[in-house]
Amino acid sequence: MAGQEKLRAARVLLVGLGGLGSPSAMYLAAAGVGTLGLVEFDNVDESNLQRQVIYGTSDIGRPKIASAADRLREINPHVNLELHAEAFSVSNARALISAYDVVVDGTDNFSTRYLVNDACVMTGTPNVYGSVFRFEGQAAVFAAPGGPCYRCLHPEPPPPGLIPSCAEAGVLGVLPGLIGVIQATEAIKLITGIGEPLIGRFVLYDALRMRMREITLKRDPECPVCGDAPTIRELAAYDLSCEPMTTDAMTVDELKAWRDSGERHFLLDVRESSEHAICEITGSTLIPMGQVGMRLDEIPKDLPVVVHCKMGGRSAQITAQLRARGYDARNLTGGILAWISQIDPSLNKY
Repeated sequence: MAGQEKLRAARVLLVGLGGLGSPSAMYLAAAGVGTLGLVEFDNVDESNLQRQVIYGTSDIGRPKIASAADRLREINPHVNLELHAEAFSVSNARALISAYDVVVDGTDNFSTRYLVNDACVMTGTPNVYGSVFRFEGQAAVFAAPGGPCYRCLHPEPPPPGLIPSCAEAGVLGVLPGLIGVIQATEAIKLITGIGEPLIGRFVLYDALRMRMREITLKRDPECPVCGDAPTIRELAAYDLSCEPMTTDAMTVDELKAWRDSGERHFLLDVRESSEHAICEITGSTLIPMGQVGMRLDEIPKDLPVVVHCKMGGRSAQITAQLRARGYDARNLTGGILAWISQIDPSLNKY
């Protein structure tokens, strides 16, 4: 009864209602957490349903925050939902987090992840972290008293385009469910004071080998945000989109104009063969990213080369490599997904 009363009095903020936030929110509502703050500004897309289990086919096109709220009220009509239909940003981060007891980080990009971490450290709010990539997941509790923060693990964000997002690289659909449930478990433990939370411990899960291992992560006295002499004292935004800014870019409209006018070019698809089997732009040549360096003789130097992948991240890297070798290469902004959305919706979207 005492633990249940603590849950009822608790306020938990979920930043993001995607693959991680979906199961976390449902289990926290079912557990009887009194107030759930939901931060989400996106709409439900068919491609979300493979892993974002809080939504159904009838929700496609609806705001995620409205659909999630309906589902959570079905699970627990007594839960108090505070809906923040806005992007989590520098302008609102501190005010949002300071109003809650625990934060569950369900973000899917580095810029927001660092912002969540820094705001949690500055407000003294525990940050229940989780992330997924293809077949692997991670979980930990950051910014708890005496414990490390996310920057103790990764002091600075990676360069733009180095690490693809889940949408770009793909993720096993059940994996966010498992990591999201771990996050909900850790939030419940923090609220009720039971067990041993993942403070100073970092869990890594390998779904292919069904193996979970743990590493110790201590607070870094030199950490730029939670260290003994922090150098980061104000929140800052990071521009870390999966597609680096480049002057060698081509839009899908420009590519279509080339094709309509008969402008000669070489369209290079650097996705994997499994992706190519789902959909392709007619006339493209498939050379997976990892094989480009060994198959340069198949790429003509006397024609402009338009490089594309799924969303533009991998192709940006290949474009830079080709230009360094003397090719007239351009990166197709937004990749094949942009082509499907704006030019040819008959292709299968994934």
